[in-house]
Amino acid sequence: MKRDFLALSQYTKEELDSLFVLTRELKDKQKKGIEHRLLKGKSVALIFEKSSTRTRVSFEVGVFQLGAHPLFISTKDSQMGRGEPIKDTARVMARYCDGVMIRTYGQEIVEEFAKYSSVPVINGLTDLFHPCQIMADIFTVIESLGSYEGLKFAWIGDGNNMANTWVEAAAIFGFDLTLACPKGYEPDRKVMEWAKARATSKIVLTDDPREAARDADVINTDVWASMGQESEQKEREKAFAGYQLNEALLDEARGNCMVLHCLPAHRGEEITDDVIEGPHSAVWDEAENRLHVQKAIMARLMRG
Repeated sequence: MKRDFLALSQYTKEELDSLFVLTRELKDKQKKGIEHRLLKGKSVALIFEKSSTRTRVSFEVGVFQLGAHPLFISTKDSQMGRGEPIKDTARVMARYCDGVMIRTYGQEIVEEFAKYSSVPVINGLTDLFHPCQIMADIFTVIESLGSYEGLKFAWIGDGNNMANTWVEAAAIFGFDLTLACPKGYEPDRKVMEWAKARATSKIVLTDDPREAARDADVINTDVWASMGQESEQKEREKAFAGYQLNEALLDEARGNCMVLHCLPAHRGEEITDDVIEGPHSAVWDEAENRLHVQKAIMARLMRG
């Protein structure tokens, strides 16, 4: 039976932990120059409604390293952009390809695509969730700090798709998470309700960035205006004043605190240049690990 990767909540802690083990194996092989063509002879469609740098490059390179053929498809250059029903595209693409990755706006799009696709579908990003990125983030924490267990995570900024997925992760993996978001920019209410109903750890929502950063082992942030919200930039700059991840905020965290940012970063807005370039930053390892985590996800879903 085929499985998709649309949200972390589809998986158990044990299943996601096993993906980290596979990620480590594949990363080690790649670093040693050992071929790992687990998807040799297969083809993977990469559908983009939202433009991208890291998602496109990491998936294309990852598919190639696994021995499969990547097909980049922009909705602007396909019938999807001309209004072809999602279910029609999904059923046809499944006849050609062994797996599909979609980066789009609505979560309902990837869910409908997965419903009608007979091959695995991976959520490369929606406005609601960004599961591949959070898996890469947590893997980076494991590499640097040994484990995510017993750590305090902090989110500073917009209650966006990243924040929503961190909320899911905290409930599944069992680590403490404090989110600092301005009033009116909180994470999705239903996601928060789902997480708090099952979490054994603390998931706290506040509007005070210092409270979130206090004694944190890992601090995350993201741009204040995500793709599609450019018209709200000025309004959001006012709302997020005081939510910048800077040295003063880092002083509230633990001495060996890690700083994460999914990129692209607007230096001088949500994060200062000295922090993203500083000794606490794991941003470049985090970006690289998108490649390795996504290879593990594709290998598990498309090979078994």
